[in-house]
Amino acid sequence: MNDPTTDPILVWFNGGPGCSSLLGFMQEHGPWVIEDYATNVTENPYPWIANASMIYLESPAGVGFSPWKIDTKHMIYNDMIQSENAYTALRAWYAKFPEYGPGENN
Repeated sequence: MNDPTTDPILVWFNGGPGCSSLLGFMQEHGPWVIEDYATNVTENPYPWIANASMIYLESPAGVGFSPWKIDTKHMIYNDMIQSENAYTALRAWYAKFPEYGPGENN
């Protein structure tokens, strides 16, 4: 494993709603971790990237470092909006990197 051309692609949503996926990346399965109350990072001996390529999606829009370009009073989301946004993001990712897609039917 550890070959992006053949490794499975995993999509990670940390949950919430409103919990940044960076939490999963930085405290659970990324290549480096920050333990609670720590001031330094340590190497993760079992990062998920050893066996898969990871896509971290922030959801809903505006969580973590994801940009929100309109007034926050218009931040309206629910499960349907969140799922549509995730689908749009994944389609955009596969459009940019078609070599990782399942083929012309993606």
